[in-house]
Amino acid sequence: MNWTVLKSLNEIYQIGMTKKKTSLLEDPEIRHLLKNTKELGEYRNDLVKMDGFDVLYENKFLADYKKYLDFLESTQLLKPQTRFHENDIKILMDLNERMENGELEAIRDQIITNEETVRGVSQMFFRDEKYMEGKSSLIDAFKKILQIESLANDKDQQYLYVLRCKTPERIVLCENLDFLKRPTAPRANNIELWYAGGKNIAKLDFINTHELPIYYSADWDYDGLKIYEAVRNKIPEITLLIPNGSPRGIALTNHRSLWQDIPFSGLDRNLFVSKAQDLLSSLITYDQWIIEESNDLLGMLGLK
Repeated sequence: MNWTVLKSLNEIYQIGMTKKKTSLLEDPEIRHLLKNTKELGEYRNDLVKMDGFDVLYENKFLADYKKYLDFLESTQLLKPQTRFHENDIKILMDLNERMENGELEAIRDQIITNEETVRGVSQMFFRDEKYMEGKSSLIDAFKKILQIESLANDKDQQYLYVLRCKTPERIVLCENLDFLKRPTAPRANNIELWYAGGKNIAKLDFINTHELPIYYSADWDYDGLKIYEAVRNKIPEITLLIPNGSPRGIALTNHRSLWQDIPFSGLDRNLFVSKAQDLLSSLITYDQWIIEESNDLLGMLGLK
């Protein structure tokens, strides 16, 4: 749902009706309610609530609406033209919380120093480098929360993002930014975390590991493991971390990285130890994947 739909539902709750809107008609959850419940009446010029709507709304939507409204108002992001998707609001809320508690200060500084691009920031927080393109309101919201004046428009990322520690004993190169947002455990265990930007790994041709052991942490899906293969070409000594998170159904999570319908999904078996081969074969068979941040980093490294 986008903010317009959420606001319309609140209008129905507060005043009993809302004006007909294309966004309402096209929203899958609203279509489901219209088709399968008696809480909403049929559209004419307005959508009018029926008996039972208030209970439905209070149980399913009210708490989230209040939470989103408070956030948008407190950050001065609430405008008449606001169209954020619900998931975008959740990400902005998480971003704001991490900025307030200082967790993103180092990443923010690196974004500024590295003159990061719109695509780079989009890859960091949405895992899709093109997601933010053309969404000026979302870009402005990110800049406001991160307290950044501008983002570059080119798509070439030249810099590594590094979560440093005083006496590093090992390096973990992460496919996604998530572990770098949680600095306490890595630093306490002398782990230096690197983030290169998903598929944007050309910069790895110029890295120096200073003879420290280096590991790769990734989403265990087709795209994540194809990136691992490319990383291995650049850092042959890198070790793939075997995930300990729970597998999730690709179809159930609407995930867009799909296994290929060829043996071992076309991946190079020789790059995977036997335990990794077994896990990967199971994920392919059951059409599942394991998201990187669901893993216990210290557990994957054998430190707990």
